[in-house]
Amino acid sequence: MQLRKSSKKQAKIKLAIQGCSGSGKTFSALQLAYGLCGDWSKIAVVDSENNSADLYANLGDYNVLPLEGIYTPETYIEAIRICEQAGMEVIIIDSMSQCWDYLLEYHSSLPGNSFTNWQKVTPRMNALMQAILQSKCHIISTMRCKQDYVLSEKNGKMVPEKVGLKAVMRDGIDYEYTIVFDVNMKHQATTSKDRTNLFVNQPEFVITPETGKAILDWCNDGITIEAVIDKINSAQTVRELGEIYGAYPEWRDQLLPHYMQKKEELYLPKRTQTPNQQPQTIHFQPTLNNYNHADLSA
Repeated sequence: MQLRKSSKKQAKIKLAIQGCSGSGKTFSALQLAYGLCGDWSKIAVVDSENNSADLYANLGDYNVLPLEGIYTPETYIEAIRICEQAGMEVIIIDSMSQCWDYLLEYHSSLPGNSFTNWQKVTPRMNALMQAILQSKCHIISTMRCKQDYVLSEKNGKMVPEKVGLKAVMRDGIDYEYTIVFDVNMKHQATTSKDRTNLFVNQPEFVITPETGKAILDWCNDGITIEAVIDKINSAQTVRELGEIYGAYPEWRDQLLPHYMQKKEELYLPKRTQTPNQQPQTIHFQPTLNNYNHADLSA
């Protein structure tokens, strides 16, 4: 555990778009994605919505990866890896709700205690979220919404009451994303969460590529891991090297090889001699001045 100064770092955005069927989640995600990279060929849609991503093929030559009815978290993780290895810059997961539906069905099929059975479900969902958060690509997740209800007491009876829309996803999933857009049936968006502060308190708006460009500018405002590697390679002392390495714990694994190499270089001069350096020989010739007369007469 180490106290360090705060610093803004360049990042890849992880955002969610949630809305009811027909609200335009897929179209909005594609508009955002194009604004983030400016190249349709660098966009991939992980499609679990019955090939709905192909409906917008007129927009550009983006890529589609159908899940073909297999909605396990492990399938989504593998899809993310495939897109990363193909060199995609933006991955659209359309949608995450099918994965949660699968996990709910899996949980209900398990024998035994319902509460303890969540121990077999939660780690799988956590693994998917970690794959999203640690990805080197921008990731846009879409989520379906449904009408949410609460039970209220009226005339001595408990009756359901509408309280708005709720995403078909694990409770609290919005905490994992930097931005969460809520899209209504008029295809207009508001933000229920925004760590960038780009869209806070703004009126309803239509998501366009310009929205993606604004997010990209925010992502690029900060230090990059490449700049940190340059700082490591320029370190003059082991202490300075350690301070640089310790200041970026979130990049610890990526920086470790560069840190170890530079540390070895800094220690190397202390262990070896230069080729032209010769060991010094000490010559000492005793004279009478080195001894007193009492010692000579002894």
